[in-house]
Amino acid sequence: MIVDCAVYEDGCRRDGQLDLDQAFEAAQAENAFVWIGLYEPSEKEFAAVAREFALHPLAVEDAIHAHQRPKVESYGDTLFLVLKTARYVDPTEVITLGDIMLFVGRDFIVSVRHGEGSGLKEVRERVETDPDMLRCGPGTILHAIVDHVVDDYFPAVQGVQNDIDEIEVQVFSESRENPAERIYKLKGEVLDFYRATSPLAEPLQKLARGDYEKLVHPQVQSYFRDVYDHLLKVIGTLDGFRDMLTSVLEANLTQISVRQNDDMRKISAWVAIAVVPTMIAGIYGMNFDHMPELRWRFGYPAVIVLILLICGTLYRYFKKVGWL
Repeated sequence: MIVDCAVYEDGCRRDGQLDLDQAFEAAQAENAFVWIGLYEPSEKEFAAVAREFALHPLAVEDAIHAHQRPKVESYGDTLFLVLKTARYVDPTEVITLGDIMLFVGRDFIVSVRHGEGSGLKEVRERVETDPDMLRCGPGTILHAIVDHVVDDYFPAVQGVQNDIDEIEVQVFSESRENPAERIYKLKGEVLDFYRATSPLAEPLQKLARGDYEKLVHPQVQSYFRDVYDHLLKVIGTLDGFRDMLTSVLEANLTQISVRQNDDMRKISAWVAIAVVPTMIAGIYGMNFDHMPELRWRFGYPAVIVLILLICGTLYRYFKKVGWL
């Protein structure tokens, strides 16, 4: 569906509604360009846009079907950029990824969004309050969208950080829980997040150094350097998360092994203590006529005292060496 279709002339949005079939003609005015926003369009819906602005069929196919890795490609006078959006879902500890495809020309920008992350309404409202930047053309919109998507990475990164902190406490707590499955799933989410962000570094670097100066105004290029720095920070943090989760998983397995060894020591200690009365009772249960202390008046209490003495000695020893 077409979310919005607007023409910006001399840094301001032209009043009134703009039909799609009028978009190309409106963009031909001096100091004017068109921004068309679409959300999960069908092939039929997008065909009119592609035909209006002569978009390359390969890029159109990517925009309709989505699920592409972040990249930037140049098709003649049109720039095609793929972004991955990210939204952290706290209850399920899942990072939901979406797609934004951007077609940028000299006098137009077409944004195609898939998924729920990083809505562009806020971006549109913000850029419309800055006529000076809008006069720089579609590159201003391009920067605003990329900046918005990268900024939305930080709440997702913080959500993962909180989960890792919780897992570390859980691993080294006194509880007998085993968070191995939680660690493994979170590591998978981090890996998917990393794959969605790291390929974007190269396109942003190209935009920041002016590789597409015909489509991105020099005044806008400097702003891409800041976005590029923010992206590198996100990528570095995610890379650290991967190593951290690997270490936490290994620590969890070590902790489980230590607990199992501790349990085995305790079981062995109690078995050793239980052997004493069992052995003595077994000896005196053999019913031989000629056994020491069998007819002795204090034989029974003496055996009980002996059992308690040996068991108490063993208990104190195992307690001292840390087995109990």
